[in-house]
Amino acid sequence: MKLRFPLLASAITLTLIGSAHGQDFQTPLTEWGVPDLQGNWKNATVMPFERPRELGTKQAYTEEEALKLEHRAQQAIEDNNKPLDPNRPAPKLEALPSVGNYDLFWTDRGMFLPTIDGEFRTSAIIDPVNGRIPERVAGFQDRMRDIRANQPDRSDGPEGRALGERCLLAFGSSSGPVMSPVMYNSHMQIVQSPGYVNIIVEMAHDSRIIKITDDRGAASEAHQKWMGDSIGRWEGDTLVVQTKNYNPWTRYRGAPTQNLTVIETFKREANNKIIYGFTVDDPSVYSAQWSGAYPLSKMDDPIYEYACHEGNYGIIGILAGARRLESMEKNGELRAIDQ
Repeated sequence: MKLRFPLLASAITLTLIGSAHGQDFQTPLTEWGVPDLQGNWKNATVMPFERPRELGTKQAYTEEEALKLEHRAQQAIEDNNKPLDPNRPAPKLEALPSVGNYDLFWTDRGMFLPTIDGEFRTSAIIDPVNGRIPERVAGFQDRMRDIRANQPDRSDGPEGRALGERCLLAFGSSSGPVMSPVMYNSHMQIVQSPGYVNIIVEMAHDSRIIKITDDRGAASEAHQKWMGDSIGRWEGDTLVVQTKNYNPWTRYRGAPTQNLTVIETFKREANNKIIYGFTVDDPSVYSAQWSGAYPLSKMDDPIYEYACHEGNYGIIGILAGARRLESMEKNGELRAIDQ
C-alpha cells in the first residue's frame, strides 16, 4: 500500500532526531533566568485521550505498532481525498452521515505518535493503569439531572447553547486545562515575561495568563475565569501550574467545575518538544484522581486568527426557528402538519 506523504516524517524519525539532541540537551533560559518554553506548539496526535479497553494495562506500543497506527491515520486521509465517481448511485438513507458532520478535508487531526519518556503511549491517561477516566461518584447522574432541569432550554436563547457554539471558549477543552487536541486548530503559542506565562490557543483565540509566584494561596475565588485561575511556580526546569476557581458556566467533560483542581506540568525535553503533564482532582465528580501527559511538538507555522462568528448566522436561524415552531404550535398549525 503506497501512501502519498513523501514530506511527512514519521514519529519514529522525529523520535530519533529528538533523542540524539536530548542526550545532552540543555534547557534554554530566558534573559531573566527561567526555562524558556516560548514558541508555537501543537498537541495533535493519533494517541487517544483514553486507552482502548482491549489494550488493558498496556501503556506503550512497539515501534512497529506505532508505525501501523500512523499509517492507518494517514491512509484515512488518502482515502477521503480520492475523487468521487460522478456516475455513482445515490447513497442509501441509512448510510448518510448526520447533518453537521465534517469530512476529513476540513479536519486537521494528528497523524503521528511522538514519544513521551521514550514510549509510544497507547493513551494520554496513564493513571489509573488502565488508561481510562475513573468512574463518577455515586449520585453524580442525579446531580446532573437537577442541574439540567434548572438551566435554560437549548432553544430559549443564546444562553442555552454551549460555550463553544457561542465562541466564548474553545470546544473540547482545547484551551484547557486540561489542554487536549481536537479535530482542528490544536495549536498554541507560549509567550513569557517576568512573572507570567501566557498560553494563546488558536481555537477561539483563548488566552490563559498564568501568574508565577511561590504563594500557593494566590488563586482568588473572586476571579472566576472561563479557564480558571492559574497560578504557576518553577520546580527546577519544570513549570508547575495549579488551576481552580472556574466560571460557573464552564464545564469539563460535561461536569461542573466548582470543585475542580487541575495540576499541569510543562518541561522542555528537546528543542522541538515539551512534555505536558496533567492531574485532575474533583472528589465531587470522580471516584479518584487521574493523570496523563501529551507531547507538544514545535511548529514553524504561525497561529492564525480564529474568526468564529464572521458570517455565521446559525444561532440566529436556530432561535428564529424555535420561535416559529412556538408560534405554529400556539396557532394549531403543527397539528395540521402532523395530519
